[in-house]
Amino acid sequence: MGILYVVGTPIGNLGDMTYRAVETLKKADFICAEDTRVTLKLLNHFEIKKQLICYQEHNAAQAGEQILARLIGGENAAIVTDAGMPCISDPGEKLVKLCAENNVRVEVVPGPSAVVSALAVSGLNTSRFRFEGFLSVNKRQRYDHLAKVKDAEETLIFYEAPHKLHKTLRDMLDYFGDRRISLCRELTKLHEEVIRTTLSQALEMYPDNKSAKGEFVLVIEGAQEDIAEAETIEQAYSQVKALVEKGVRGTDACREIAKATGFSKGELYSMLVEESSR
Repeated sequence: MGILYVVGTPIGNLGDMTYRAVETLKKADFICAEDTRVTLKLLNHFEIKKQLICYQEHNAAQAGEQILARLIGGENAAIVTDAGMPCISDPGEKLVKLCAENNVRVEVVPGPSAVVSALAVSGLNTSRFRFEGFLSVNKRQRYDHLAKVKDAEETLIFYEAPHKLHKTLRDMLDYFGDRRISLCRELTKLHEEVIRTTLSQALEMYPDNKSAKGEFVLVIEGAQEDIAEAETIEQAYSQVKALVEKGVRGTDACREIAKATGFSKGELYSMLVEESSR
């Protein structure tokens, strides 16, 4: 029984290729690639000569069975995508699933990821996030997708092509409101750019579908709970009590309201303790 290696490749800069990735591709009996022309350029750069098998969305079922048969027969294979980690929002996930169903060993050789790279430089909350991939070009599916995630408090990450960026920003502004966004363009490449702004300002920067160039990763601030402005500490304390009544811990409620209103967390907590001791 052979092994399927899931091999991460650079998202733009060939210098990001790892030693282990190169060695794994060299020792594999054959390599499964989304676009063999793109992968051939990578292999030529590292002087790797291996059989390339086209494995993509339209031929996944037929090619998958052929690859599985060779793995069961004892050959080792590697799967790569055009850029980054294969099998993430990528047809390679079907091959991994097929291997799992047939007890074929799968090993990962991690490499660059546009999702995590964009999140890391976004300047937004990185502790909790959701990767949402590409939005559908079908209007109904697109709007359903945006509606389902608009209340999510996690940072949201989307992929987008330049010719669809304007429409996507417009739809996101309609569904999400004017949130903070980081537009990460051409990551690791010569013209890498990270624009930290708001959705409304981003829409002004890209007023049509011809103004954007390069592939984008969009990192968007998660939904925030609406908190009314408080002019006095008493008003802020009322908001603390409202959160506590909803089941939020006292310390957490004081921290959240203090952050939103600018009043002292310690003073708010003292007021909470004093009232509870009466």
